[in-house]
Amino acid sequence: MAAKDFIRVNRQTGEQSATGRLFFDFQGQGVADLSRVRLLRCGVDTVRQLYRGMIRPEVMGLFEKPGTLVEFAGETWHAGRVGRDSGYQYKLQNADLGFILLIKNFNSKIENIGPHLKIEVSPHVIDSQSPDSLQTRLDGLAGAVLSNLEQNQCAVHLALDLQGWVPPADMVARMHCRARTVRDISGINELHWETKSSVYGRGETFMFGSAGGVQLAIYNKTEQARATDKLDYWEGVWKRRDSFDDGDSDNYDPQQDVWRVELRYHHSIVQQFANGSYDLRTGGIIDTTSYAAFSGHLDGLWRYGLRQFKLLARPGYFEPIWTLVREDVKVDLPVFSLLNDTEYRRDYKTARGFSGKNVELFLGNFISLLARERVPAKKAFTTLKRWDCWRVIREHYAAKGVSEGQLLEHIETLMQERHVRWGRAI
Repeated sequence: MAAKDFIRVNRQTGEQSATGRLFFDFQGQGVADLSRVRLLRCGVDTVRQLYRGMIRPEVMGLFEKPGTLVEFAGETWHAGRVGRDSGYQYKLQNADLGFILLIKNFNSKIENIGPHLKIEVSPHVIDSQSPDSLQTRLDGLAGAVLSNLEQNQCAVHLALDLQGWVPPADMVARMHCRARTVRDISGINELHWETKSSVYGRGETFMFGSAGGVQLAIYNKTEQARATDKLDYWEGVWKRRDSFDDGDSDNYDPQQDVWRVELRYHHSIVQQFANGSYDLRTGGIIDTTSYAAFSGHLDGLWRYGLRQFKLLARPGYFEPIWTLVREDVKVDLPVFSLLNDTEYRRDYKTARGFSGKNVELFLGNFISLLARERVPAKKAFTTLKRWDCWRVIREHYAAKGVSEGQLLEHIETLMQERHVRWGRAI
């Protein structure tokens, strides 16, 4: 059974209100007053943009002497190798610019088109640029690394910073998410495998879920920023963009710790949203291949995540703070939110579970019909990409190392062949 929210009441009028800060639990006879909670900012903390393509020969020359500074794309970078756990072999890093380029996928041959590039973007760059301008910058860097370039998917971390609330001591016991059955206590401090959760330090960091899926992190951002010598930067952010509360433009208190609630979405989960979500107006699928295209859907991801990880006050009812941060928070981006225009669902199916023979039979018949009607190949390809089953076709050919550009060339060749062989007979 889905969890419910307590009734919200306006503190001044005593009337029920969707934005009230008093929460009434009539069955339990409890009242929670969250008027002192200050929602500072919810933003994108991390962007990881993935690309497919073929590595340009000159790029590999940058790694002949790992650990040195190199010139690339008009900037100076630190070139080096990275561990296999990253999925890539090499990296170019410039912390001042705020980019890390991970290059050459371990599982794809260098001479083939493949998922050979991931660009990670730091918070200060994300904060200073619109999604469109940042995407233009990312695509430019990617084009300098790869030929036959395609945007492949993106991953994001969404982070809310707030004051006036600290995690309860029984946070793990009251956080409900997908369960396992094994429990273990280890040197990390505590691991709770039945909720895929862990507690670090003195209860200053709580982690739920896995890095390869949807992960929730709750931690003391003030302590973390101080430890990494970035407190001055974050205080500047909180002072500049610090309030979801109408009429209160200066609610950051430097004497009080800031806590962060962070949702981390792996790119495979973003793909599941692309597979299962649809536009309520048109019925079309949503575009998640790039950060710019996906940015209008981040409010939807925020709410979805806080319904997957449920902080409960008692069985069947959300803790009031969870209702507040789920319903009142918007991701701070200069884009139009598509939250109310989209049905967000995850579809776990992939093209690997589908017969590739069906895809190729369809494409052959599709091309024969187009050739008969003398439809230009590029127009046909554009129509094909708008079809609901385009994802399955794209994944089938991507698994065979065929890029979108190569697929278009394949379609053009087959159509030309039909015209030459069959002429007006088709």
